[in-house]
Amino acid sequence: MSRFSNEFIFGTATSSYQIEGAYQEDGRTPSIWDHFSRIPGKVRNMENGDVACNHYHRYEEDVEILKRLGVDSYRFSIAWPRIFPEPGKYNPTGMDFYKRLITSLRENNIKPAVTLYHWDLPMWAYKRGGWINRDSVHWFLEYAEKCFSELDDMVYLWITHNEPWCAGFLGYHQGIHAPGHTDMEEALKAVHHILLSHGATVDLLKNKLQSKTPIGITLNLSPVYPASSSMNDLLAANNADGYSNRWFLDPIFKGKYPVDMMNLFSKYVHDFNLVQEGDLEQISIECDFLGINYYSRNLVQFVGASDLLFKPAFSEYEKTSMGWDIAPNEFKDLIRRLRKEYTKLPIYITENGAAFDDYLSEDGKIYDHDRQRYIELHLKAIADLNEEGMNIVGYYLWSLLDNFEWAYGYSKRFGITYVDFETQQRILKESGIRYAEIIRSRTINS
Repeated sequence: MSRFSNEFIFGTATSSYQIEGAYQEDGRTPSIWDHFSRIPGKVRNMENGDVACNHYHRYEEDVEILKRLGVDSYRFSIAWPRIFPEPGKYNPTGMDFYKRLITSLRENNIKPAVTLYHWDLPMWAYKRGGWINRDSVHWFLEYAEKCFSELDDMVYLWITHNEPWCAGFLGYHQGIHAPGHTDMEEALKAVHHILLSHGATVDLLKNKLQSKTPIGITLNLSPVYPASSSMNDLLAANNADGYSNRWFLDPIFKGKYPVDMMNLFSKYVHDFNLVQEGDLEQISIECDFLGINYYSRNLVQFVGASDLLFKPAFSEYEKTSMGWDIAPNEFKDLIRRLRKEYTKLPIYITENGAAFDDYLSEDGKIYDHDRQRYIELHLKAIADLNEEGMNIVGYYLWSLLDNFEWAYGYSKRFGITYVDFETQQRILKESGIRYAEIIRSRTINS
C-alpha cells in the first residue's frame, strides 16, 4: 500500500460553462461558447451549455455529493460574463452566486480552489478583439481585481487561467474551440496576451493587494514521444513538444519563448511588436504553485504537409473513449522532466480523469471499472513520484459531474457522478465510491 500524507489535498473539479446553465439569468450575458455552440457544425448536434447540469440552481445538491466523497477541496471556475456582463459594468448579483457556493463549501470543510478563466470569454470582449487585442489584459485585470476584493478571504487558492494552450491554439489556430478561428498569428497573439494577463494578475494579488492566498496557473501538458528513432520523427516530436509544452513552460519559468519555435512560427507572425519590453518579466513573475492537467501522452510522426511537421501516430496503448492513450508511466516522465528543467514549486494535478461509455445498469448503478482503474493507476503514479520527492501536493479528479464536453457536446462522460441530462438526476458512479474510499483511507494499492 502507498500512503498519502494528511496534508495531501484530494479534490475534484468542474468549470462554469460546462455545468452551470442559467445562461440568461441574473444579468449574465453571452460568452464566446454561447455563440460558438450555435454555429452549425461546431459542436456535436449543436448542443450547448444553456442548461448543462443546472448547477446554478442545484449547487447545494452538488455540494452534498462533494461532502459524501469526503474531498478536501473543490475546484471550480467563475463565469466572467456573470461578473462583467458589459464593459466596465460590475454585476453583484452574479458574484452572489459564487459567494453562496463558497459559503456552502466552507460550511462543509471543503476548500474552494477558484479558476478565474476557463474559456468563457464575454462576447463583449470578443467583439472588441478578444485575446488578440492587448487591451484584453486590462479587461481581465479589472475582472480579477473584483473577484479578489469580493472573495479572496474565503478562497483556498487561485488559478489565473485553465489551459491557455486550448484557449489560444484550439480557439485561434485549429478552430476546434471558441471562437473558432484558424489563424496562427492570431493564436500567437492570443496566447501571449493570456500569459501576460496571468503574470499581471499574479502581480496584482501578491504585490499590490499583498494577499497571502496562493496563486498559480494550470497548464495542460503531455509528454511527447517520436513514433520511431528516425531524424524526421525526432524533429516531429521536438516541434510537438514546443507547440504543446515549451511554448508555455519556457516563458513562465525561464522568461523567454523557445528559440526553435520562434523560428518555426516566424513565417506566420508579421507583427514583431507582439512581445513588448517588460512582457516576459511580467509573465515569469513567480507563482506559488503550478497546476497541471494530465490526461495522456502524445505519440507523433513526421508529416511534411503540416505547418508544424507533425501529426499523431498510431499507438497500441489501451485508450479512453476520447481515443487518448492511458499512460501513467509517461505521466511520471513528465513530472520528472518538470522538476529537472523548470520548477521546484509545489505541483497540483488540477485535472486528471477519463471519459468512458457509461451505462445505467438495471440495479440503478454505473459500473465504470475502466475509469476506476484509470484513477487508481494515476494516483499510484503520484504516490510513487512523491516517494521520489517530487512534491505533488494535491489531486483534483476531473470531473465531479458528467457535463458539456465542449465540441463533443454531451457525448463524452468524464464524471464520477452520472447526470441524466433530461431529469438532472445525479448518481454517484462506482468510480466515485472508490475515490471516496481512497480519500478516507489515504492509501492506494501498490
